[in-house]
Amino acid sequence: MNITKNLLFTTLLALFTLTMYSCKTKKLAAKPTPPPVEKPAPPAEEKKPAPVPEKEEAPAPPEKPNFNLDNIQFEFNSFVLKTSSFPILDKAVTEMKKSPDTKFVLNGYSSAEGTPEHNMQLSIDRANAVKSYFINAGLNGNNFTVVGHGDKNPISSNDSEEGRILNRRTEIKVQK
Repeated sequence: MNITKNLLFTTLLALFTLTMYSCKTKKLAAKPTPPPVEKPAPPAEEKKPAPVPEKEEAPAPPEKPNFNLDNIQFEFNSFVLKTSSFPILDKAVTEMKKSPDTKFVLNGYSSAEGTPEHNMQLSIDRANAVKSYFINAGLNGNNFTVVGHGDKNPISSNDSEEGRILNRRTEIKVQK
């Protein structure tokens, strides 16, 4: 009886394997060559009048960096950056590279949920997350000072979820 079971099992396994290999999709051996395309003849050139020389203007002064940036947002109870903050951070990096000697303060904030101690640590972690992003983008880490504010200085009411979302932020300010 055992020999019959083993023989049946082996036969089923062999049939299954053959079935799987026979169901493989066929690959195209060679791609057909596309028909040649004729290039149109270039249009005949017309004679154009000589351009009038313009007076040279003074070169524009270099553009001053714009450090007026939107808030960088975070998820609830987390110092992981929201993906919607990446374009803002990329713009900040571009502007900061225009003035590499400028010093900045990264002010971290949290919403009102949680204990004051937890909110303070969370706001510091959020500011450090932004600093890490800037350092990874090639900026000098010595140009940034991290300050945690906890749930103080809300920009919106903590009574609604929309307001709490706005309060979970990090702000970038030029150090004076």
